[in-house]
Amino acid sequence: MNTKTKIVYCITENKGRKYWNRVGVAFVNSDGSINVKLDAVPVSGDMQIRDYVPKEATPAESDSRGLSYQALA
Repeated sequence: MNTKTKIVYCITENKGRKYWNRVGVAFVNSDGSINVKLDAVPVSGDMQIRDYVPKEATPAESDSRGLSYQALA
């Protein structure tokens, strides 16, 4: 797995529930800077960038919604 690949999510809230919508990808460059490529423009300013984890991740790497991720340091 390439840990330099990240997934960009826009987090919205409706009726007390949070929804994570994948809106793009991000890549870490060799100098530590990050390029972000968005497929959609979020209307809220709340985004999160997480490490990419393939769908065949173990249940321990998935949250209660079935989204796979690794926490960023």
